[in-house]
Amino acid sequence: MYTATFIFAKKQYDEDFHLLDGQIAEAARALPGYLGEESWEDPARGLVSNVYYWESLDALQALIRLPLHQQAKAAQSRWLDGYRVVIAQVIRQYGDDRLPPLAAIPGASPSR
Repeated sequence: MYTATFIFAKKQYDEDFHLLDGQIAEAARALPGYLGEESWEDPARGLVSNVYYWESLDALQALIRLPLHQQAKAAQSRWLDGYRVVIAQVIRQYGDDRLPPLAAIPGASPSR
C-alpha cells in the first residue's frame, strides 16, 4: 500500500476551486486501486493534510496523470499559500479496537 499526503496552507477558495476539487475527488475514488482518504487540519499553523491511500504505486500514478490533477497543479497558487506532497510505502499498520480502521485498507484489522 502507498500513501500520498498532500500538506498545504490555504488561501481563499473560490467557486473554481470547489468545482475542481470535487471533480478530482470523484475521479480519484473511481480509479482502480483507490483505498480511501483522511484529512487533518492544524489550525495553529494554518495547515491542512489530506492522506490518500492507494493499493499500488501504479494506482497512485494514475491519479497524477489525470488532466484534472494537472489542471489543479498548474493553478494551485490561486488557492494555496504553499504545499508539500509526501509519497510513502506503508510497511505496517496496527492499533487497538477503539479507532476503526479504514475498511478497504489491507491489513487493517486491529492488533494489540
